[in-house]
Amino acid sequence: MSTPLKDLFDLTGRVAVVTGGSTGLGLQMADALAEFGAKVVICARKAERLAAAEAQLRRWGGEVMSAACDVSRPEQVATLHDQVMERFGGCDILVNNAGRAWVAPVEDMPLERWQQVFDLNITAPFMLAQAFGREMIRQRRGSIINIASIAGLVGRNPDAYNSIAYGSSKGALVNFTRDLAIKWARHEIRVNAVCPGFFVTDINRKVYESRPEKIDREIPLGHPGGDADIKGVAVWLASDASRFVTGAVIPVDGGTTAW
Repeated sequence: MSTPLKDLFDLTGRVAVVTGGSTGLGLQMADALAEFGAKVVICARKAERLAAAEAQLRRWGGEVMSAACDVSRPEQVATLHDQVMERFGGCDILVNNAGRAWVAPVEDMPLERWQQVFDLNITAPFMLAQAFGREMIRQRRGSIINIASIAGLVGRNPDAYNSIAYGSSKGALVNFTRDLAIKWARHEIRVNAVCPGFFVTDINRKVYESRPEKIDREIPLGHPGGDADIKGVAVWLASDASRFVTGAVIPVDGGTTAW
């Protein structure tokens, strides 16, 4: 007899770590995982935002933990790992969501800013996957969800988006996802990437407000993603509903990459 579909999406008892989980897409995904029963750990650099996010997640009645952490720093990743292990004893779901961009023409991009973008957008996911992946290997179960971007799949019009560091780092994250999925399939760890299109968040609000018409014209649905538009794919990839899915790269972009 097959498992009922609603049970396949159930995350009760599973531990999910969401980086950049205090605002934007990170909070949206953390909220969805909490709604479906996961014990959720959110981390971000700004402690004041974590308190408000934690209060929001607690409305689902599950366990929530927040931790101030700069995931681009190895010692802070190690501390986060130890805190999660002490509190929950394991990790079943890792959402590598924290990211940054620096907007500048290629010829003017400062090397320091390029490096900062890569440190957070690709080196941090590697360090987090390594730290929590060791636990997943031991328990022979896990789902890693890397939040890349459609900017990592195609070149972008500089009149609407002009951050070569962001696109390059997200492209690296896409292939990191595919390669890690192959290497860890033997351990029953699934690794997938979500590539959002344009969602208005703190990281890009000023960019959108400066040229909304240009950005909207590049989206076949005609508008940016909303405050619930990434929830479904996050729960699906975290749950047994996607247990035969690994190495996938899934655009959530209003059709932008289908042009």
